Amino acid sequence: MDRGPYIVKGEIELLDAEGNAFATKQQVALCRCGLSENKPFCDGTHRGKFEDCVRASKVL
Repeated sequence: MDRGPYIVKGEIELLDAEGNAFATKQQVALCRCGLSENKPFCDGTHRGKFEDCVRASKVL
């Protein structure tokens, strides 16, 4: 999605810098604007403030 989060689907393990696992679901929205108060997850703060249209490639 342009100007929005990275959407990740499937069983994933998401770790912080110290190696601690975040609780995840089958689909998560990851912040890529840096404005979220719930990093690494998107909280919608980007709306109207994020101008980047770079797209990520699908990674398997």
